[in-house]
Amino acid sequence: MSEFKNRMATQRQILRLVNCKEDQKEELFGLSSKAIERWATVNAIDANSKLVSLIKTVSGKLFFLANKSQEQISEDYRTASREIEELTRSIEVELDLGIPMAAK
Repeated sequence: MSEFKNRMATQRQILRLVNCKEDQKEELFGLSSKAIERWATVNAIDANSKLVSLIKTVSGKLFFLANKSQEQISEDYRTASREIEELTRSIEVELDLGIPMAAK
């Protein structure tokens, strides 16, 4: 159960980070590929930008963890968890650059 809570907390953290930008037309409502694509399109963010790439990558890692959570904690699970932490920090850095998101 704690792995589930940790994944959900991480997803909420990512959404809060992304949605803290006040100059957005629409918030990011989920980490599915369709939700990310819609958010990027509505907010005129280049689909190939570093920020969109980071969000898609963290989404994929969280999906991996969701599929592994019923198994015994493996080294792959621990590695993915560490990578998610690093990606979260990278998203924070990307959002703090002060460059308007549409210009990226």
